[in-house]
Amino acid sequence: MRKAIILSILFVTLALQARAQFLAQQNIDYCAKQASKTISVLPTDGQLNIPRSINKNTKDWRLVDYQDWCSGFWSGALWYLYEGTKNPFFKTQAERFDKQLLPLSEQKVAYDHDLGFQIFCSYGNGYRLTKNPSYKKVMLNTANVLATLYNPKVGTILSWPREVQKFGAHNTIIDNMINLELLFWASKNGGNKNLYKIAETHALTTMKNHFRDDYTSYHVVLYDTLTGKKIKGITHQGYADHTMWARGQSWAIYGFTMCYRETKNPKFLVFAQKVSDVYLKSLPDESLIPFWDFNAPDIPNPPRDASAAAVTASALLELSTLVKDKKKAVLYYSKAKKMLESLSTTNYQSGAVNDAFLLHSTGNMPIGGEIDASIIYADYYYIEALLRYKKMNQKK
Repeated sequence: MRKAIILSILFVTLALQARAQFLAQQNIDYCAKQASKTISVLPTDGQLNIPRSINKNTKDWRLVDYQDWCSGFWSGALWYLYEGTKNPFFKTQAERFDKQLLPLSEQKVAYDHDLGFQIFCSYGNGYRLTKNPSYKKVMLNTANVLATLYNPKVGTILSWPREVQKFGAHNTIIDNMINLELLFWASKNGGNKNLYKIAETHALTTMKNHFRDDYTSYHVVLYDTLTGKKIKGITHQGYADHTMWARGQSWAIYGFTMCYRETKNPKFLVFAQKVSDVYLKSLPDESLIPFWDFNAPDIPNPPRDASAAAVTASALLELSTLVKDKKKAVLYYSKAKKMLESLSTTNYQSGAVNDAFLLHSTGNMPIGGEIDASIIYADYYYIEALLRYKKMNQKK
């Protein structure tokens, strides 16, 4: 009798795992079909051939060149598709678009902080999957370029050099947390060991100055360039200086989770949970897809932001493997799973509407940019989350 019960439990467990893996692979294959459609219509020459976004009620991609901050997400998504499908076609295409990003590693001084997004998402995934030594060289060079923006008086990397005159101050945005991964990686793979210290100090300074008492994030913090003292926190893409901009909070969740993985500093693990918990507590409904700003005045009518959900889902999956509290681990995993399930419905998948993976992301609401659109970074973090989910269930 006992043996029969054990076998029954084992059968149910395996069936549930198979179902989870099927869900992930089914949607990975969907993304592969969408990406193939995109590849078939992209220009084969010229500088503007990297997909960035598709506006609502249109079908054509807005194309950018390597200098755009979103330029690395496309080839990064292709590397993930190669990993998820084993189809060498996606490897070839990823390498094709990576070549266009090479000038980013050859700068003397960084134009802005987005080098991590541009190079770690693209070359980083490429090197992880191929161990191509030329990819490693590009990443090490780029990490050194990014470090030129570090201000030791402030303790953070300058995000927008072009905006220093406008703000009259050193500016750091919450998005910058993601770019620290390139510095951590470089310090551990033959690069300058000081890159680790820069990344860790940036994260600690951000943790101290970038958040309100309730653990919601400012988008931008301004610092006195000479003394390093915090001047104030403001928004740039959120509704107001005091509100929780959805994607900004998702960058915080992802960034501090990554920082704990790289440093094992328990402060980062505690903080990753704090910023995650306030995000989860504030979600509007069971879909777990946030409005573009949690405090937008026209709720429940403003557009959602699928990109924030995709970033958060990917981050929570990793966080669930790092926390010591089993209840918290189950909570983060289950919430991430639900986010992925919502994103994988016809409400959010692009399907026949356009060639992207997802609909309903919001880029820069205050200036009316990419509103309720398909945006490449939503697609990138969606496919990343699907792969993480698949791997976790295979390990189980």
